[in-house]
Amino acid sequence: MSARRKNQTFKREPDAPASLKLTLSRRVNFREVDSMWIVWHGHYIAFFEEIATELRRRCGLSYQRFVEERLAVPIVQCHLDYRHPLLLDEEFTICAELLWTDAARINIEYTIYKADGSIAATGYTVQLFVDAQTNQPFYVPPPLFEETRQRWLAGEYKDMQ
Repeated sequence: MSARRKNQTFKREPDAPASLKLTLSRRVNFREVDSMWIVWHGHYIAFFEEIATELRRRCGLSYQRFVEERLAVPIVQCHLDYRHPLLLDEEFTICAELLWTDAARINIEYTIYKADGSIAATGYTVQLFVDAQTNQPFYVPPPLFEETRQRWLAGEYKDMQ
């Protein structure tokens, strides 16, 4: 297995559209490290949230749209595997992959790469669509997510594949 390959968390359906991907590069800030100059473990989840927010925004699934559509989209699963620590002032890349699903949920896988290409961390999140007023989960995708899925099928997100 190459240094850039990761284990896939979610099952890929052979006839599903290609996943949507986004990559961001950044540097470890002083506020993100502990007394050993290593990124504090809790910040890796913040890195996941940083890229997930941008990925969803580019697909029309911004927090503003969730509010407008009276949707809550809580994270119901979050998993993180640490591989190699990130250090103060180190450059790194965060990659996120939004996977197609027929369910009323958002599945995103993450990989954080160190500058040398080694994997610092991998993980995933699952978010469910919930009616913000009743707190009841959706069992089929709500209209906002269905709109995104139709645009995905139409090829509008080719720049993210």
